[in-house]
Amino acid sequence: MACSDSIAGAVDVIVRALGTGKKVLLCGNGGSAADSQHLATEFVIRMNPAIKRPGLPAIALTTDSSMLTAGANDIGYDNVFAREVEALGSQGDVLIGISTSGRSESVNRAVTTAKGKGMATIGFLGGDGGAMKELVDVAIIVPSPDTQRIQEGHITIGHIICGLAERELFA
Repeated sequence: MACSDSIAGAVDVIVRALGTGKKVLLCGNGGSAADSQHLATEFVIRMNPAIKRPGLPAIALTTDSSMLTAGANDIGYDNVFAREVEALGSQGDVLIGISTSGRSESVNRAVTTAKGKGMATIGFLGGDGGAMKELVDVAIIVPSPDTQRIQEGHITIGHIICGLAERELFA
């Protein structure tokens, strides 16, 4: 698989953070917002029903409509996820930014804010990776120009990462 080394790197980053009591924050727009919510749920609830484990701390920054609309109105939409990272992120946490193009300004600003706080950053990207590929610690780039194929790749990769992290931490 074209992304296997990056996936392994992301698993290492996430396992290290979760194993030391840190959390995972996720963000993206549109379908990537839905993927953020889906993957946060996999961390909190579980991937593999055969592995009995406690919930893992993961938060989708895409779920609070009051936060998103107030932020869009008061500080501009490009800053909404960065503000949430500022408020909720801590050194050693992980931010997963999901963007099919790597050019989503709201996600890129969240990554920049996370790095400033000493957080590890992972990008789920597509195409050429856009600007985000240079901003994140681990760039996972689905090598396709087709948004729907990229989104399908992202959720598959997210499931692989969640499953491997769960297995490393609890199996």
